Amino acid sequence: MKKISSILMAIFLIATTVVSTSTQAQTKQEKLVTNSKESKAAFIKADKLMNSLFKDSYAYAIFSSIGKGGFGIGGATGNGVVYEKNELTGTANMVQVSIGFQFGGQAYREVIFFENEESLEKFKNNQLKFAAQASAVAATEGASANVKYQEGVLVFTQQKGGLMYEASIGGQKFTYKDLEEKEEEEDN
Repeated sequence: MKKISSILMAIFLIATTVVSTSTQAQTKQEKLVTNSKESKAAFIKADKLMNSLFKDSYAYAIFSSIGKGGFGIGGATGNGVVYEKNELTGTANMVQVSIGFQFGGQAYREVIFFENEESLEKFKNNQLKFAAQASAVAATEGASANVKYQEGVLVFTQQKGGLMYEASIGGQKFTYKDLEEKEEEEDN
């Protein structure tokens, strides 16, 4: 009886661990999706004209919170979700390293709009990198009225908090993961 009780306890612990790990992964993705919806609403609140960009762009990647900091050498990182034709298709990670005069830290949101399938595929294949001269538009009332896609992308940022002084060089690099790939990894 004691042996059966120990076996049942071991099975229970293993099952609990598997369910917990699966739930944590699912919870992280659900949190990213929820945060992306909140960020989308914040972008539209700042500039109502962005609503048409969200509706009409081929796809977009939205990073709800990117943390950035530096003292001479800096870095930034954040996780986001990707929507193609307004359907959730994957997740993405952004990493940035920069060198030059910089001091402080900040948190901000970023959304990248893709004009067409070609620009999205470049992103999905981890071939999209923003060079030092690439610029983003601050999301403020009317900011999206006269912007044009450059090399198939438009980038908007919105500061969430912090203060950072910076005159640096560096770029952002992205890693995309298809939702189907994530599900296969979780199954293994």
